[in-house]
Amino acid sequence: MNNNFLRNLTATQQIGALFLVVFGILSIVTVWAFVRNLREHASDDPESEARVVEAKRFWGLLKTSWMMATVFWVGWVLGETVATVLFAIVAFFALREFITLSPTRRGDHRSLVLAFFVVLPLQFWIVGSKHFDLFTVFIPVYVFLAIPVVSALANDPQRFLERNAKLQWGIMVCVYGMSHVPALLLLDFPGYRDKGAFLVFFLVFVVQTCMVVQHLLGRRFPHKPVAPQVSQSFQWVSWLSGVAAGGLAGVLLTFITPFKPGQALGMALLACVAGSLGHLVMKALKRDRGITSWGMQGMSVTGAGGLLDRVDALCFAAPVFFHSVRWYFGL
Repeated sequence: MNNNFLRNLTATQQIGALFLVVFGILSIVTVWAFVRNLREHASDDPESEARVVEAKRFWGLLKTSWMMATVFWVGWVLGETVATVLFAIVAFFALREFITLSPTRRGDHRSLVLAFFVVLPLQFWIVGSKHFDLFTVFIPVYVFLAIPVVSALANDPQRFLERNAKLQWGIMVCVYGMSHVPALLLLDFPGYRDKGAFLVFFLVFVVQTCMVVQHLLGRRFPHKPVAPQVSQSFQWVSWLSGVAAGGLAGVLLTFITPFKPGQALGMALLACVAGSLGHLVMKALKRDRGITSWGMQGMSVTGAGGLLDRVDALCFAAPVFFHSVRWYFGL
């Protein structure tokens, strides 16, 4: 299957072929991981316990890939509006995880209602209506000012700055960051109509490639951690290798995008750097809260991650990618 053949297909056929390949690869990797996991459990090797822990982390990355591929597939099949609603639901549950593990007081209830039931739906409605200028500043400007005003009116000054900063941070990551993913579906490239799903796939694929390569190399060939109190797995060698792998993946996917090879490389590198460093920031937040997962604390003991663990890199990469694309191409 060469590039000319793919370019001659309709947009629907191209996206269908793409997802067929993606689900095929995910199925093969899942079967391989399952067989390997069975061998690790059956082994009497004293190091097998460490390998089981490693396998759980790999399963987390694999589950992320399955979840995002499924969400994109359903969103594309049902249309841009449904896709925007789906990502709004993802943002809702991600924000809920963030807030659940951040202490709140009675004076925060009005601000929480504003965040979940006003700010979140408004942000995604603005995205769906293609008001990109308002969408860009709505949360960083207007919501940033509105949240502390509502909190002040609740007449509870105790730890006021800390409480509002946590809520504002959660809204920025979970709502503002995630809302940029469906916004990619609505960018109007000349000669690239009805192919926004490819841009979403490009973003997710390069970021996920970066994270998987960084994780596997960091565990397989350990070096001195950059910030050991935050993450034992974040090392310069594995990080640079992951970013490079994501950039290479972007070049290989040039044919499904409106980018030239050099442009695809640059956009992929930007997304990978933003996503991987954002993932490190979210790890620091988890260490501050004394948890290992954004999921419920009972789930964290089992090694299962929460939804926010699966999309945190995307929440950081999507705004950088979206605004870089829109600025560079003048959209």
